[in-house]
Amino acid sequence: MTKLLLATGNYKKIEEISNILGEKFQEFLSFADYGLVSPSEDADTFAGNALIKARYGSQKTGLPTLADDSGLCVKFLDGEPGIHSARYSETGDDISNYKKLLENLKGVSNEKRYAYFHTSIALVYPSGRTVIAHGKLEGYITSSPKGNNGFGYDPVFYLPEFKKTLAELDPIEKNAISHRRKALENLQTQLKGE
Repeated sequence: MTKLLLATGNYKKIEEISNILGEKFQEFLSFADYGLVSPSEDADTFAGNALIKARYGSQKTGLPTLADDSGLCVKFLDGEPGIHSARYSETGDDISNYKKLLENLKGVSNEKRYAYFHTSIALVYPSGRTVIAHGKLEGYITSSPKGNNGFGYDPVFYLPEFKKTLAELDPIEKNAISHRRKALENLQTQLKGE
């Protein structure tokens, strides 16, 4: 049985990953199963932060370890909040983060509010072999929050093709198009034939 350690304690994330990678790995474990605390993420890229967590897990357990790092990048703000998405405001909570973002975009026209969510996934094997995959979801930042689903910046991330924010989509719709899903599918493609 092939085990995969996931550098997360988020049950929904574990479920999403197992649904996509279930053909390659049969048992999915979390850092919590081994009493591991996520290491400090001090890289300057999403991929770098994912690698830090995946290498740490693999070294500590001897298992292949998958980690991700995600964030929101706004073109007008030169990619901010980027790798600092979770800690963009002083308090780092979801509402404060997106309020700061909206304040920084005050007076900016809709066509200049292009943004994308980015996920980098790193899979590190005990041998040191590393596979990295990326996913992206494009949209625009609204001028005010809408919707009650999701978390983080979802209430202010508008998807033109749906004419809704991510927070207005139901979870099944959101998960079908998410940046994490795209990254996992890219990873799955790289692992085919192994």
